[in-house]
Amino acid sequence: MSLETVWLALLGLLLAGYFVLGGYDYGAQMLHPFLGRDGQEEKRTSGNAALDAIAPFFLGNEVWLVAFAGVMFGAFPHLEGTLLSGMYPLIVAILAGLVLGNAAVQLRRRSRSARGRRAWDVLIVIGGAVPAVCWGLVVGLLLHGVPRRADGSFHIGLGEVFSPFVLVCGVTTVLLFAAHGATFVALRSEPELADRARKMAASLLVGVAAVGALALLLTVFGAGASMTNRTTSWIIAALIVAALGAAWWHLGRGNNVLAFAATCCATALPVLLLGAGHYPYLLITEAGAGLDIDHAITDDATLKILSGFGVLVIPTILAYQFWSWWAFRGRTGQRHPSYF
Repeated sequence: MSLETVWLALLGLLLAGYFVLGGYDYGAQMLHPFLGRDGQEEKRTSGNAALDAIAPFFLGNEVWLVAFAGVMFGAFPHLEGTLLSGMYPLIVAILAGLVLGNAAVQLRRRSRSARGRRAWDVLIVIGGAVPAVCWGLVVGLLLHGVPRRADGSFHIGLGEVFSPFVLVCGVTTVLLFAAHGATFVALRSEPELADRARKMAASLLVGVAAVGALALLLTVFGAGASMTNRTTSWIIAALIVAALGAAWWHLGRGNNVLAFAATCCATALPVLLLGAGHYPYLLITEAGAGLDIDHAITDDATLKILSGFGVLVIPTILAYQFWSWWAFRGRTGQRHPSYF
C-alpha cells in the first residue's frame, strides 16, 4: 500500500469518525425537545435528559473535524483549496450552526425562565439541524459531481444545491443523524426515556429508508450519483441498507448496543461510498472526470514529514476518545450528574 493511499484512508477515517461522533450530537440536539424530562420533574429543573446523554462528549467530538481539516490541508492541499472555496457557503453554514448550537446548549441552563429555555431550545435544534442538512448537501454534491471550470476550480450555485438528488441527500442525512442520536440517547438513558428514544429511532429509520430509496431511484434513472466504480458503489449502498435494517431490527428487540453499532456503520459508510466509489478521483465532475489523488496530494517529502506527526497525533486522539467513553460509561442519572 502506497503512502498516498494510507493518507487517503486516514482522511476518510477521520471524516467517518466525525460523522459517527458528531452525528449523534446533532441528532440529540434536534430531538431534545421531544426527549426531555416530563411531568413535574421538568418544572423543577432546567436540565434535559437528551442533552445529558451527550454532555460528557460534547465539543470533544469536533476534534475529529479539526483533525480531518488538518489532514486535508497538509496532505491534500489542492483538494482543500478547490473544495473549500467551491463550497464556501455550505462550509460557512456548517460552522455557523456549530457555533450556534454549542453556545445555545451551554447557555440554556443559565436561563431562569421557562420561556427563555424554550428560546434556547429552538436555537439548539437549529444548531443541530443546520450542520446535518449541510453535510448531507455536501455529500450529495460530491456524489452527483460538481461543475468544474477550465482552471480546475468550481462554484456551487443554487441550481446545483437545489437539484432533486442533492436535496434528497440532505433530508436523508438529517433523518439518519436524528435516528443515530435517538439510538445514542436510548443507549445512555434510564429505561423510561430509553424506551421512548428507541421507538422514535425506529420510526426515523423507516423515514431514512424511504427517502434513501428515492436517492437510489434517481441514481438508477441517471439523475443521481455519478460513480466511477459502480460495482463497488452498489456493494457499499447495499451495506448501508443492511446497517439500517439491522439497526431497526435490534431497536425493536430492545438491544440498544447492537442498534447503536448499526447506526454507527450507517453514518460512516457514506464516507466509504465517496472514497471507494470515486477512486482514484477525490473530486468528480458532472462529466465523469475530475481531480484524482495524484494531482490532489502533496509531494512525497512533505508526506513523510507529516507521517511522523500522524504517528503521534492520531493514536492520541483515539486514546482520548476511548478513555472518555470508558470514564463516562453507564446510563445518565446513575453514575454521572446532569451537566446541561
